[in-house]
Amino acid sequence: MEITGEIQDIIYQNEVNSYTIATFETEEEETTVVGYLPFVHAGDSLKVIGKFVEHKDYGRQFKIDTFEKLMPKTAMALERYLANGNIKGVGEALAKRIVRTFGEETLYVFQKEPERLAQIKGISEKRAKEMAAEFIENWEVWQIVGFLERFGIGAEYAKKVYTLLGVHAIEEIEANPYLLLDITRGVDFKQVDKMALDLGIHYDNEKRVQSGIKYGLMRSTYNGNACVLKQNLIEFVISLLDVTTEVVEDNIINLKVKEEIVVEKREEEEYVYLYAFYVAEEEIALRIKRLQQASNKKKISGIQKALKEAEKQSGIVLSERQKEAVQLVNENNVIIITGGPGTGKTTIIKSIIDIYEKKKYKVVLCAPTGRAAKRMTETTGKEASTLHRLLEIGKIDEDSLYKEAGKYEGAPIDADLIIVDEMSMVDMFLMNYLLKCIYQGTKLILVGDVDQLASVGPGSVLKDFIDSEKITTIHLDKIFRQAAKSKIILNAHRVNQGKMFFTKKKIETDEQLPNIEIEEIEDVEVEDETLKEDFFFIRENYPERMLEQVISLCTGRLKNYGDYDFFQNIQVLSPTRKGLLGTKELNKALQEKLNPNIGNLPEKASMGAIFRAGDRVMQIKNNYDIYWEKEGQDSGRKEIGSGVFNGEIGTIIHIDEIEKQVEIQFDDEKVAWYPFSELDQIEHSYAITIHKSQRK
Repeated sequence: MEITGEIQDIIYQNEVNSYTIATFETEEEETTVVGYLPFVHAGDSLKVIGKFVEHKDYGRQFKIDTFEKLMPKTAMALERYLANGNIKGVGEALAKRIVRTFGEETLYVFQKEPERLAQIKGISEKRAKEMAAEFIENWEVWQIVGFLERFGIGAEYAKKVYTLLGVHAIEEIEANPYLLLDITRGVDFKQVDKMALDLGIHYDNEKRVQSGIKYGLMRSTYNGNACVLKQNLIEFVISLLDVTTEVVEDNIINLKVKEEIVVEKREEEEYVYLYAFYVAEEEIALRIKRLQQASNKKKISGIQKALKEAEKQSGIVLSERQKEAVQLVNENNVIIITGGPGTGKTTIIKSIIDIYEKKKYKVVLCAPTGRAAKRMTETTGKEASTLHRLLEIGKIDEDSLYKEAGKYEGAPIDADLIIVDEMSMVDMFLMNYLLKCIYQGTKLILVGDVDQLASVGPGSVLKDFIDSEKITTIHLDKIFRQAAKSKIILNAHRVNQGKMFFTKKKIETDEQLPNIEIEEIEDVEVEDETLKEDFFFIRENYPERMLEQVISLCTGRLKNYGDYDFFQNIQVLSPTRKGLLGTKELNKALQEKLNPNIGNLPEKASMGAIFRAGDRVMQIKNNYDIYWEKEGQDSGRKEIGSGVFNGEIGTIIHIDEIEKQVEIQFDDEKVAWYPFSELDQIEHSYAITIHKSQRK
């Protein structure tokens, strides 16, 4: 269906992808339109193609599939267009004077005779030419949208294309459509390939084949791989493009010559990397080796005495293995401490902090995610930061992350010791950034469990470090007595060993224990041990029953086993966003049960969700500019700062309809204010995806 009209008001517009909600006036009616509308402002005339849909909360809307921007046809519409911000410095009064002076010739004057604009008081000849140039540039931008739409590439990509390629984007894309894959992640290769073939590019064209090779390599990184076997890559590209082996091999050679890829031979196999990935791996190896071999300037003499003093001060007696770990930290600049849950990694971290801070060394704690950093703070009593905040890399454009990775130098870290927890979640690019920021002579302690969550990005850094046997590593292989009382920890080890969950209250036989030793700190017989009721396995086959179980557990049922409050102690995880058990529907169901609107309190709708005070929410992208305040440790003094990061969780404490903003208090106690226009940065977090939990 096609309708023509004018944008009256922009209700919402996402600044990143230009998803827009606006009121739209046609000759027959005023309606709401939703869709991707880059470079569109109030006053713009559009022809939109799509269909009317019925939104359950907002009623009838026109959902846009594609659109075409039209020149305003009436004097009034032209005035609104000129005054709506499309041309810098032209406001309502000046727009009125321009249209009154030139009438129906206004558009012609802008396009063909811009010097005539200088007839109007307040416009110099120089300014007239600048205004005309802006007008023409805007018109060319609109053409990009229409050009991409012809090939099924949505308007949401037009803004990025214009930003990177400028007003000559159409000519550049016509010459090489595969540019779109290099500048915008998420564009479907098959869409671009069809576009290229429609424009007359031959099947064996080197731009097509080389783009297919790079696409295959990039696609493999989405599964965590930094490189692929050359033969597997060739087979993939042949299947993708319907070309011969010889054509693919020739173009692999050409890409290698241009240093866009690297081919590395290992024993009898050849592996292919995108250039930036190879450089990142190489730099990690060189930098970690250099750090290892640097002078051990932070070594403490009399470490045994320092250990005993730390034990006495903390009241914790370390096992022999834990003492060995502390001694190895003292002897080496780089060390890995690894082991499963309950094996004493946190106790070692606390001891290291106590020993080195007593010697006036500066210890910095960090972790790859907000939640991991928060937990590190809670367990050690010392402030921990996310790696992104520590390295100040949040403003790197994620779309160009891999291409620009080698150019980022980072902010040097002022520290004598750096302890990184949850290392399994650190990808190769984050590791490379970290190593770039560490001074020679600084000690680096990497703590983690290779069986925990893997990184979202490419690379298995912790596992590869351990497997290389080039870095001093201590494996903690005994569960501590206190941890052995937890069914969660016992079952974590059982799953890794391929055994079924253990659900009974007591351990009755040694076979029910994981194949791992218990650290005998206390003189208690394991066979008589009663376990914590902290693990349940509920078997259900039907989604509706599963949903009922989740709601029941979250709304009080778990109080039978401990003081579990949903907002303080419970997090629902799901592998997917879609479906009855996806996070979208789970959040709606849990909000309705846990935080219903029972008193006509203020609410704000955004992106299909309704936010109200008391809601648990998560920041879903890095925002280094948002202002926040936090009660300082000194009474009456506030700490202020900026930046809320992907994965941080908080609670809405107030919705201000007058100031049009939402006040959120995050789990680290900072309070930030979000204008209604920026609510696309948050989403409900009653339930989150497992993938997103890696950002927490």
